[in-house]
Amino acid sequence: MIEIKNLSKSFKSHKKEPGLKGSLKAVFHREEITKLALKSIDLSINKGEMIGLIGANGAGKTTLVKILAGIVHPTSGSATVLGHIPWERPNEYRRQMSLIMGQKNQVWWDLPALDSFLLLKEIYQIPKNQYQKNIDFLADTLMIKDQLKTQVRKLSLGERMKIELMAALLHNPQVIFLDEPTIGLDLSAQKAVRHFLLEYQKEFSPITILTSHYMEDIKELCPRVAIMKEGEIVFDGPLAEVQRMLGDEKVISVTTDVTTFKIHIPRENLASETQHLFQKHNVVDLNIQDPPIEEIIESLMKGGAP
Repeated sequence: MIEIKNLSKSFKSHKKEPGLKGSLKAVFHREEITKLALKSIDLSINKGEMIGLIGANGAGKTTLVKILAGIVHPTSGSATVLGHIPWERPNEYRRQMSLIMGQKNQVWWDLPALDSFLLLKEIYQIPKNQYQKNIDFLADTLMIKDQLKTQVRKLSLGERMKIELMAALLHNPQVIFLDEPTIGLDLSAQKAVRHFLLEYQKEFSPITILTSHYMEDIKELCPRVAIMKEGEIVFDGPLAEVQRMLGDEKVISVTTDVTTFKIHIPRENLASETQHLFQKHNVVDLNIQDPPIEEIIESLMKGGAP
């Protein structure tokens, strides 16, 4: 279980002033400024849950993940993961945790993946039988078995991401932090990674926190979402609840003989507005839908009323 109470993190930096005058002033006196990356975060996540952590760039998602992974110390507040304080970095916790960052590599590019896996086997003291069982399961599920003896640098980006996933999950972690795991991948590779993560979650039931800018990742993988804005969680609940926030509104997509447009209208005005559209325009096609979940989440991230 993950328990977070009043967690805050601030970073200090020096104020930069433009021009030569500002540069000279900085030689003798540098004004220090403090930025709050996280503000009194409260969050609880149970075993087996997969939660999507979403927000704009700079919202604090990666900072929160790095604190829970033990990389960054918080300024105040508390957090425990599986009963451990993560930034104390006890070996028992590190053996049960894995951090996967879409733009970071943990295997050696000039070596075949299997060579890197053997080193990880020794680091995590994985029993031989368990190691081979994990290799077979991960390679088969990711459909990457034929590439394990190829130098990593010769693999495609999608294949390298699969290798990174194997390396991170080889020791059967109970807590997984996925920071943009599909970033830069083509659509086919994204689908393959999402399918694997779903299968892995069903098989092993770890606690999983996923950050992603791709809404398809969130919609397919995360029954629960926490939306962050400027270091705070502005929504925490079922993904389905986000959709219900605009349940009293509909989106009408209209195609006329000259243009195409969309309008948002209250549900109770649907009949009258539709009739008005047919009277005012030469309607060729008309489609009525619920608002896309992306629009609702974007509204929450911007702080607007959903």
